[in-house]
Amino acid sequence: MKSLIKKIGYVAPLFLLLTSCDKGFEEMNVDPNKYASVVPEYLFTRAQLDGVSTNFTGAAYLTIGQSMQHFATYKEVPAAGDKYFNYSYSTANWNAYAGTTAGQGSIISIRQVIDAVSGNAANVNKLSAARIWKAYIFHRLTDVYGDIPYFDAGKALSDKNYSPKYDTQQTIYADLLKELDESIAAFDATKTTFGNADLMFGGDVSKWKKFAYSLMLRLGMRLTEVDPTTAKTWVQKAIAGGVILDDADRATIAYVDGSQTASRNFIASGLLSTDYITPGGDNVEGGKFAKTLIDYLKGTKDPRLNVISIVWTTTDNKTFTADTTTALQSGMPNAAYNSLPANFNSFSEPNPNTLLKYNAPLLVMTNAEMYLLLAEAAVRGWYTGSTAEAAYTNAVKAGMRQWTLFGTGGVIPDAKINAYLAVNPYKTSGTVAQQMEQIGTQKWVTLFLEDEYEIFANWRRTGYPVLTPTNYPGNLTGGKIPTRFVIPDSEETYNKTNFIDARTRQGGTNTLSSVVWWDK
Repeated sequence: MKSLIKKIGYVAPLFLLLTSCDKGFEEMNVDPNKYASVVPEYLFTRAQLDGVSTNFTGAAYLTIGQSMQHFATYKEVPAAGDKYFNYSYSTANWNAYAGTTAGQGSIISIRQVIDAVSGNAANVNKLSAARIWKAYIFHRLTDVYGDIPYFDAGKALSDKNYSPKYDTQQTIYADLLKELDESIAAFDATKTTFGNADLMFGGDVSKWKKFAYSLMLRLGMRLTEVDPTTAKTWVQKAIAGGVILDDADRATIAYVDGSQTASRNFIASGLLSTDYITPGGDNVEGGKFAKTLIDYLKGTKDPRLNVISIVWTTTDNKTFTADTTTALQSGMPNAAYNSLPANFNSFSEPNPNTLLKYNAPLLVMTNAEMYLLLAEAAVRGWYTGSTAEAAYTNAVKAGMRQWTLFGTGGVIPDAKINAYLAVNPYKTSGTVAQQMEQIGTQKWVTLFLEDEYEIFANWRRTGYPVLTPTNYPGNLTGGKIPTRFVIPDSEETYNKTNFIDARTRQGGTNTLSSVVWWDK
């Protein structure tokens, strides 16, 4: 016993020392730059920013922007859409699932927001906004990839599900529309919202409803060629609910010009970092505006040409002027060169006083797009609230007014808008195909750069505008404009069974020439 007490006497101070040393260990092991629990407001803001900006340079600019012939390049490596090379640019949208070194993907963020605000009636508005934004994120993903992980997606943290199954696009679309419908109905103006954490509407419930109905209209119209009966049902429901028709209700995200790069407009940042850095020389990715775009704008006397396009002029090769003169504007032909053209500096590129401003806003969903969808619905006989001509005219006017948001360089006077409509009247006596072409081509101009994803989807659905594909030697599509993004090869390694099942359902291929379910 004496021996035991003696040993305890020796050991006790050691325990006291260990206890003392342990104080503060828990605090020391907590990262001061991370939250210990989910903060829905922070993650919702993050999901909004990440949801609109995923892989802009590789997808919206180099792949879609070039394939839709808004842009062209003389180089081969970045010619995902110009020469139909380099499918790897289209795989990076998959980062919406896994994220990048800069942070987790938008899908994980929005899932965490939904989990955090669910089960509390006081948070019903936050939950509805989060569900609607989840639908926005997923509609972009499924539109470029087809069958994708949907119901199991983003559950690695919560459910330890590291091999999510792929759902069919048909199933995904049905659930997206259901989510929008239920979320709209659940809004309660008496309950709290995300407030300033909501970058688009500041928590305004009425504007969120219009946004949701607008997304419903977009998705409903997407089904016209694969399921016209269902398409008509959702299109009419969306219109009856009330879509974005006023300038004040447009869904926009504001950015600021400062030292924080994350706060800058990602379109301006992407274009400046990849191509349009300094005037009067070569561009990093060899890009310029495409001949198809510039020729169309000049041929229709579209005043937006002078808002978006410039040619650098100089008299001494030292001082350059961003010249918007119509006669000078010239687009570079797609897939025409494989080395720097001698006349490279004579081709048009984005206007630094509008498109390349770090504090330029992002137009997420606009009344111009909604009026074009109403015009199409009227042509199909699904909408009697106005004529197709009236809706089209409103779309053109709204589409030109929205450039005012980009500063004085974007202001288009009413006289120029009316002059444009006078020389480009709506084809009221044209065939259905001619009217659809006019509406689809106007969308190609109206949504330029702000939503290349929607332009790409609308072109695949309708075939408009009519574009002449390139057939550069060694291209990956056999001279056809790409119609789907390629799912990363890593999926065949880490999620093989589910990936192969989805690939088999979609024709057995995973290429730029594959098609999604609604693309007929």
